[in-house]
Amino acid sequence: MELLLTFLQKAIGQGISILFGASGEIITEKSGNLNLGIPGIMYMGGISGLMAAFFYEKYAEVPHPFMGLLISFAATLIVSALGGLLFSLLTVTLHANQNVVGLALTTFGVGFGNFFGGSISKLAGGVGQISVATTASAYRTSIPGLSEIPVIGPLFFSYGFLTYLSIIVALSMGYFLANTRKGLNLRSVGEDPATADAAGINVSRYKYLATTVGAAIAGLGGLYFVMEYLGGTWTNNGFGDRGWLAIALVILALWKPINAIWGSFLFGGLFILYIYTPGLTRATQELFKMLPYVVTIIVLVVTSVRHKQENQPPGHLGQSYFREDR
Repeated sequence: MELLLTFLQKAIGQGISILFGASGEIITEKSGNLNLGIPGIMYMGGISGLMAAFFYEKYAEVPHPFMGLLISFAATLIVSALGGLLFSLLTVTLHANQNVVGLALTTFGVGFGNFFGGSISKLAGGVGQISVATTASAYRTSIPGLSEIPVIGPLFFSYGFLTYLSIIVALSMGYFLANTRKGLNLRSVGEDPATADAAGINVSRYKYLATTVGAAIAGLGGLYFVMEYLGGTWTNNGFGDRGWLAIALVILALWKPINAIWGSFLFGGLFILYIYTPGLTRATQELFKMLPYVVTIIVLVVTSVRHKQENQPPGHLGQSYFREDR
């Protein structure tokens, strides 16, 4: 029982950064933009928040955890949103190829994180690692009282606020897309921008806003991983393939934010399953790490065969919109 409880807690912990990334990518793709720069944006969000907290703790006379939280949270949102804004400028205004721009943004973001991570590490006097324990303590504070309840407490109430924020964001996005006029406009832009344009919807504005907001949300996945999951430390290349798992989760969730919640926990469990499976060799461990992608491929094949319209990607996904062609 204790082992199962530990596994479920770790699965949820692993899944939250993936959920943030997937939520950000879902709202981006609903506008018709395909942002493969999400892994890089998560790196940028993580290192920006950590850098902001590091300099605050370094120069503040008496660092306060809550103030460090606010500063690092704001830094992550700003830098991540700038990444989404850059993507929008290149793809929406300049009509650059979305796949190329996204992959370049991921390469840049990983390099950005590793470069500044190494630089700040030297300032901290460490070797390859930074620590902002004071700020991280605010991120890791669980719900008082409720977290002490046996079994239920550790499983549902023992996480920091970013864990609960990720679920709130996904639920809010689901409501926004399904039940609001602006959500309907956004979906129409992703399905058929020419028709949306003819109906008076500003296609470029919706694409810019969705991509920028989506990038800011995805960046919080990097902040979560650094602050809440790792406890305020940075290690170069420490994110692994969580950013790509977030993109894969978009397909598994069928472009529905609420599906991404349970999908992220599933991915989190599959991601660490090899640790809890005895007797595996190094080769079979690598096979276990492929499970999230295998599940995604199966879902993609099944949905393609069934061809239900509500389970398909946006009709204009990944394509540039030229108003002159309307």
